[in-house]
Amino acid sequence: MRYAGRTDVLVVLMDKGTTAAGVLTRSKCPSAPVDWCRQALSGGKARALVVNSGNANAFTGAAGVAAARATAKTAAKVANCTANEVFLASTGVIGEPLEAARIEAVLAGLAEKAAPGNWEAAARAIMTTDTFPKGASRTVKLGGAEVTIAGIAKGAGMIAPDMATMLSFIFTDAPISAEALQGMVSSAASGSFNAITVDSDTSTSDTVLLFATGAAASRGAPRIEARGDRRLGAFRAALREVMFDLAQQIVRDGEGASKLIEVAVSGAVSRRSARRVALSIANSPLVKTAAAGQDANWGRVVMAVGKAGEPAERDRLAIWFGPHRVAVAGGRDPAYREDDAAAYMKNKEIRIAVDLGLGKGADTVWTCDLTHDYITINGSYRS
Repeated sequence: MRYAGRTDVLVVLMDKGTTAAGVLTRSKCPSAPVDWCRQALSGGKARALVVNSGNANAFTGAAGVAAARATAKTAAKVANCTANEVFLASTGVIGEPLEAARIEAVLAGLAEKAAPGNWEAAARAIMTTDTFPKGASRTVKLGGAEVTIAGIAKGAGMIAPDMATMLSFIFTDAPISAEALQGMVSSAASGSFNAITVDSDTSTSDTVLLFATGAAASRGAPRIEARGDRRLGAFRAALREVMFDLAQQIVRDGEGASKLIEVAVSGAVSRRSARRVALSIANSPLVKTAAAGQDANWGRVVMAVGKAGEPAERDRLAIWFGPHRVAVAGGRDPAYREDDAAAYMKNKEIRIAVDLGLGKGADTVWTCDLTHDYITINGSYRS
């Protein structure tokens, strides 16, 4: 599609009876594949997934809709299913027409070569500016039978999720209904994909899909229909772990990033308020560049708290960089030592903690630093 010498089309074939759920971007300018998936999710069934990188098929008008429809129609023939059982995703440049014929031309050949276990190849096929393929898996018991959850993801820039993040596709052999899957994936997105940010920009293409083939039923796994079924406890926890793992890999691979930054806010009037304050800090270019420069500049954090638009009182504020409290009660901590904080900021993983001193609300988000390489990557993204 765009990248010379790289695989850039992925086809996943799934057994009859596979159920599907997902969360999609709430951007008001969604891509054609996002609109297609939104409609397909209403049916709750899946037989095929087609993903291309290099072209987002977003802001492409009627031609983009036609390209999505043509791709789904061809994939349906290859998978011997209906078009409503085909899911689509595209990632890459926005605004460029998608030549669907290029994808259609390779679908049959890809389907013939489809085989279990090609996880790394699948993860590489959906990469754009990613520097490494992203995957995670867990094995857990469901009703005494062993089931597996495995997922892949892509994302490095344009990351500030709103319901989902970039592209992530998760699969399980557990026999679980679409309704139950939907409840779990929606809930797990909050503390994983929706808790990361690279650059504050929400993509037009954000898509997270969860598929359950039901193959483990032959090994005695019970079929789960209700989202509140108590037997889902261990599975739900494992799904959260997979999604959190994938989300962490995305933020670690932020474009040009050299540091993973955890931002923890406590003492807020509510969890929602804590999340907004945390994102204000995590999205601040000044906080992120200070981290890149290994500068324990708590003034940047104070600024980000103050602009968040959430309840905060200057003289109740306390700030930590790792184990070092740098500010308290509206001023510099009397015990602060610059050498200690400077040494801590050299770490590849740093933690910024803020206590607002107002209530019990708390939340945590993850981001990365902002380096010159981010500008380099995005300044020449279309060339």
